[in-house]
Amino acid sequence: MTFKLNILGTASALPTTSRYPSAQVLEVRGRFFLIDCGEGAQMQMRRMGISPLKIESVFISHIHGDHIFGIFGLLSTMGMLGRTTGLKIFAPKSFGPVLKFFLSYFGEGLKFSIEHIVLHPSQGPEIIGETRNLEFLSFPLNHRIETYGFIIREKVPALNVRKEAIAKYGFTLAEIGAVKRGEDVVRQPGPDCGPSVENGFVKYSGTGEVQVIPNSEVAYTPYIPRSYAYCSDTAPFPELSEWLSGVTLLYHETTFPASMAEMADATNHSTTLQAAECARKAGVKKLLVGHYSSRFDDLSVFLNEVRSIFADADLTKEGMTCEIPLKKFH
Repeated sequence: MTFKLNILGTASALPTTSRYPSAQVLEVRGRFFLIDCGEGAQMQMRRMGISPLKIESVFISHIHGDHIFGIFGLLSTMGMLGRTTGLKIFAPKSFGPVLKFFLSYFGEGLKFSIEHIVLHPSQGPEIIGETRNLEFLSFPLNHRIETYGFIIREKVPALNVRKEAIAKYGFTLAEIGAVKRGEDVVRQPGPDCGPSVENGFVKYSGTGEVQVIPNSEVAYTPYIPRSYAYCSDTAPFPELSEWLSGVTLLYHETTFPASMAEMADATNHSTTLQAAECARKAGVKKLLVGHYSSRFDDLSVFLNEVRSIFADADLTKEGMTCEIPLKKFH
């Protein structure tokens, strides 16, 4: 079950000859989600072998140009490729007029619907959508305009029942269902002539005593749910690390190195040390950083500063992928 992040762009406001503006594609279990759509996003998707027709939903953090200037071209290309499947775009209310303009001038002939799901300010992460196996959450960030971060995470899977336990206790189908729901199995005392079944459950234990079979003894979680959090343009604020607690993979913008903290503060962005400190407090498993200022060709200072606080950190680069392996329990 794939959980892979594809990096399309890592630049901040000004692209460079080697960096495209912000855009990423997260692939989870064969489903594709585009996160921000800076200029050139569809060209980068082609280079990485990701079809625009596979994009199921788009998540727009805010409407600064380096995060949305690629959306017109992408939607047009989807139309020319004959897309008929509807597209969901999770974005702030301010994205509404942008989409209306596109549809007014370039939407003729589109054979697919575009649903703008409006994001609203909240006191923390809120579920904005879901599939059978996934949940999508948004949360407010601290930028110059209304801006949101996103968490895409797997739902907690149903428990599995240990095969040896089924043989040992002779579970009925109803009891197996109860175990999968996290319940203990309770069997009432009864005569010694052996157990009887009523409504799918063993009615009594046949031992003369109440028999409680703890769920922890007979069930296990098949795998650890994975999660990805995306923090685009934001100045640091205390609640953020709490909202990101325990995330498997975190992307956090680092527009500036620590030496430019005043510039970061003036523009509501984060430095390397601020992003790394947020990841450390949140207890995330891995940190990726990006959204680099065009002032810097050599990014070694970014990596060195981030790793001085959070060791398992990497720089994002155009064309790179980062896959979160599935960890199974037995």
